Amino acid sequence: MNALLKFSKAVDWLNGQIGKYVIWLILASTVISAVNAAVRKAFNIGSNAFLEVQWYLFAASFMIASAYTLLNGEHVKIDVIYSKLSKRTQTWIDVLGFTFFLTPVCSAILWYGVPFFLKGLHTGEMSSNAGGLIRWPVYMMMPLGFSLLLLQGWSELIKRVAFLQGLIEDPTAKKVEKTAEEELAEAIRQLAESKNKAA
Repeated sequence: MNALLKFSKAVDWLNGQIGKYVIWLILASTVISAVNAAVRKAFNIGSNAFLEVQWYLFAASFMIASAYTLLNGEHVKIDVIYSKLSKRTQTWIDVLGFTFFLTPVCSAILWYGVPFFLKGLHTGEMSSNAGGLIRWPVYMMMPLGFSLLLLQGWSELIKRVAFLQGLIEDPTAKKVEKTAEEELAEAIRQLAESKNKAA
């Protein structure tokens, strides 16, 4: 089980790092959208490539961040029922969900998605829109996103089983961390207190 927990930790680290940086794809999509709209209005010129790259980036951000979302326990659950159950029952539901739902669905999508991506890569498929982009980069997001999601699902499964065996603390317990604003407010409060004591 120690080897599996190390694997789980490595997957968590990988998806944690990816999640920190994927937000920039949304920013890039937003900036491109704004610049494209401004140029189109001001100079009456535009390009389908700009429109397509926006949704490529937006699609990539959602596909790649799905594993990060699972890592942080932010996927949709039926909390009305789930929250009323004991922690052990909740954990067993998670184990069954990761084993019999997430793993088969991700595997099926990878089974069909990888050949779909490879076909687009080998044929050099282009968008049918005038001035459109090559399609394989956005097709690649499907196997990439679902591979990361599958790995994270296995990581969560390992943690749930380890929790049921009493080897680790509850993996679903959220760590309460102060935001940057709260830390700044705390530092200002401490500085003011130290000045009052000195006066």
